[in-house]
Amino acid sequence: MVKPEKQEEHAKLLKRFQKYVKENPKLFKELKSIKTFTQTIGGTSGAYIQIAEYASLADYEKLSKRLLKDAVSTKLNTEFMLVIDPATLTDNIWTQVE
Repeated sequence: MVKPEKQEEHAKLLKRFQKYVKENPKLFKELKSIKTFTQTIGGTSGAYIQIAEYASLADYEKLSKRLLKDAVSTKLNTEFMLVIDPATLTDNIWTQVE
């Protein structure tokens, strides 16, 4: 969850991240798609979820390792951690049902 007093800062960071992804396709080459949603009705209003799509788990791992070495990505991640409640952050891996 974004800290209530950090909503504006979070919105700016999200735009910076989206711009960075768009402007660096080679860095994010394994990323097939990414979308961010905020919950508006039911549950926890104002919660965010980011859904990223990869061809495989190996692609996710490859990109994750590369981003750990990227200064801009690391800085953005650090800034995001300052505007959210870290206890509410989770990573989940979902597999499409066909």
